[in-house]
Amino acid sequence: MAKLVLFTAVIIAIFSHGSSVDDKCAACNAVAEELELQLLKASVKERSLITGAMTKGKESDRLTLLRVISDLRVVDLLDGLCDRMQDYTLQKVEPKNRQWVKVGNFDNLTNKQEAKAHANDISTYCGRLLEETEDELGEVIKNGSLKAGEVRKVLCQTLSNHCRQSSETDSEDEEDDDADEL
Repeated sequence: MAKLVLFTAVIIAIFSHGSSVDDKCAACNAVAEELELQLLKASVKERSLITGAMTKGKESDRLTLLRVISDLRVVDLLDGLCDRMQDYTLQKVEPKNRQWVKVGNFDNLTNKQEAKAHANDISTYCGRLLEETEDELGEVIKNGSLKAGEVRKVLCQTLSNHCRQSSETDSEDEEDDDADEL
């Protein structure tokens, strides 16, 4: 009986730690940063494909090719994103403040086991985030409205609500509401 209780306690501890990301906004921003890197890389490749499509063939063929390119873009950007988050870990910035950073080599870290646990946490978080937002995010990517520099806002504020909008934006919204009432 004691072994069963101990086993249960260990399992609960593993699962509660393994899926915990305390600061969802910071984790979302890290995922958005990685997605933005992939977006910038993909843009260069897409431009050459689109340029080639526009100079050859019938218009209906070009439109079909552009639709296929936009569908492939979603797959290219999101496929493997959470696996790439395995390269991230939490790093202390100040005594009580930590942020997600991309690590080149975990062997250079003092506490590799803890760093790897954090990497697993953010990778798991990424999977849940994409599960929540995949349809909407896919549409934003397909229609080309996901621009470099806006990924954090779209993913972390608009689609997932894991980051609150800045108080400056909130106060502007309140002022707009007050003006509408007049």
